[in-house]
Amino acid sequence: MMKKVAIISSAGDIEGAYKTLNVANAAAAMDAEVSVFCTFGGLQMLMKDPQYPLSPGMEPFKERAATLPSIKELREMAMDMGVKFIACQMTMDLMGIGPEQLMDDIVTAGAATFMEDALDADSTVTF
Repeated sequence: MMKKVAIISSAGDIEGAYKTLNVANAAAAMDAEVSVFCTFGGLQMLMKDPQYPLSPGMEPFKERAATLPSIKELREMAMDMGVKFIACQMTMDLMGIGPEQLMDDIVTAGAATFMEDALDADSTVTF
């Protein structure tokens, strides 16, 4: 029986994006069904033109990150493995983000959609 993992991502910095995508890819590689609900800052992962602020003191991280797959590459890997990304519609409305600003094939839905996934999941993870 396939395990299910529900992830909620609200961190809009590069560290949050890497953490979310690392866990999503690991779970998908282990044949889990994975959904990632992106809200507030977490929507940056789904944007065509993301803007990732770097937390103070994290400058060395940026240099090391240049040797790793990019956020875009990690997101594409996740999507290729069947990870479902959901953009929070209420947050999009609050922040004035239109669907045209998101990557293609991104589902927009409300918190109830995430809760359906979370209540059915074997594990839930929050970033």
